[in-house]
Amino acid sequence: MPAPLRLAVIGAAHAHVRYALDEVTLREDLVLVAVADPDPATAGRYAAEFGVPAYDDHRRLLDELRPEVVMIAGIYADRAEAIVDSLRAGAHVLADKPLCTTLAELDAIEAAQRETGRFVSLLLEKRHYPETLAACALLADGSLGELVQVASTGPHKLNRPTRPDWFLSRKGYGGILGDLAVHDIDLVLLLSGATEGTVAGLADSTDPEFALHGSLLLGAGPVVATIEVNWLTPAASPYHGDYRMRLTGTEGTAELFWAQNKLIAATTDRPPWEVELPPGRRPAAEALDALSAGREPETSTAAGFVATRVALLAQQSADAGEAVLPWTDGQQRGQAG
Repeated sequence: MPAPLRLAVIGAAHAHVRYALDEVTLREDLVLVAVADPDPATAGRYAAEFGVPAYDDHRRLLDELRPEVVMIAGIYADRAEAIVDSLRAGAHVLADKPLCTTLAELDAIEAAQRETGRFVSLLLEKRHYPETLAACALLADGSLGELVQVASTGPHKLNRPTRPDWFLSRKGYGGILGDLAVHDIDLVLLLSGATEGTVAGLADSTDPEFALHGSLLLGAGPVVATIEVNWLTPAASPYHGDYRMRLTGTEGTAELFWAQNKLIAATTDRPPWEVELPPGRRPAAEALDALSAGREPETSTAAGFVATRVALLAQQSADAGEAVLPWTDGQQRGQAG
């Protein structure tokens, strides 16, 4: 049996660090070697759980241990530096979303990835939900015809008393469209197969530090999508977020109710029915399967980069007053202006 992949965590400020840590406990082809976080208490808590060293300086971890894979789940504004440093140390990167908070940071990540040839896989967990897998199958077998429209909503509970200060600041957080919208942007690009289009964004301007809601209009080849996101789910709601997406094709529709574990479809020759759902997949499982086998994860470097770029362009559009900005999957170094 080959030696297990050596994983390090760099940045554990967000609970999504569990996407990778859960895999450590479930599989034999992966071993955690260390945890780094600028907050010694955070690093120490996770390191103690697994009996590994804790670092407050990720560069020292990279120099001393040379991990093969790094999980990035730190403060959003700190992620780009950690990703670039990890790539240049020879590691593949698994990253919680958002990958970074500015277009300049994305340019730097893309440059480091080209230089090193390492993979960067953004852990976009909505790709792996049963409802998403079933909807992809409906489109693939032609049941819905050609996809023409997508409408999605992504409400979330803010749980403000438990949020750290960095999360509630523009500098630390980056912006609501750059964060929450990236999931559904990625799905629109995945389902449409589009390689170019336009995006326009609008966000709440009440508080310049932290927007509570935002929306965007995305042109993705022949597909038009509206994506709404917010931090306004009522505290008494049974769901952290009642995420939904409606796919409209030339021959049918599919409505994904992720929080309710349900997919309703209807076609020109079949009335609405509840689609049987396949098993879901753990957020980091496929990526680690791929890296263990020496291949690129299904959520490819290119896919994560373009979804991130479109999300950041949407945020830029919102900041600039709803300007419509073009995007392509080969965009580099701020070509969108």
